[in-house]
Amino acid sequence: MDDADLGTLEKRDDKWTITFTRRLPHPPEKVWRAVTEPEHLKAWFPQEIVGERRAGAPLKFVSTQGDAFEGEMVAFDPPSVMELLWGTDRLRIDVQPDGDGSVLTLVDTFAELGKAARDAAGWHECLGRLVHELNGEEAAKWGAPWRALYARYVDRFGPDASTIGPPPGWEPEQ
Repeated sequence: MDDADLGTLEKRDDKWTITFTRRLPHPPEKVWRAVTEPEHLKAWFPQEIVGERRAGAPLKFVSTQGDAFEGEMVAFDPPSVMELLWGTDRLRIDVQPDGDGSVLTLVDTFAELGKAARDAAGWHECLGRLVHELNGEEAAKWGAPWRALYARYVDRFGPDASTIGPPPGWEPEQ
């Protein structure tokens, strides 16, 4: 894995952000469909997003196990910006043209530094799945790359960014 693909952690006021940037050899319209349309989202986003695609719309995020939590579509400006409240986090996905391709930026803003490594590993895996979806390739089983990614982010972000560990059953193998 190239270090350039790793997310960056930054403190902004009283919040933390993890930012990921991906240069993609696909036109913005294709990338936009992949990050907003339900049939593509299921390949890479951790939950189903239920609700209208418009600013201010209430959303529900439903897992494959049926668990759900609430959110809101903060901004929806096709074909470039989707920003949503995902539980207590704020996610912003920005798609911009870049020559014949696109640049996708995902920013996760949250309050608890201790979950940074866990969440960075998760979003990193999700973005890898998105790339596979865009390329028409099959991705690894959900969670397969997560353990190695989590270890990289613990090393990269430090111990204070990994005090809130992985969900049950996702602990790194010893």
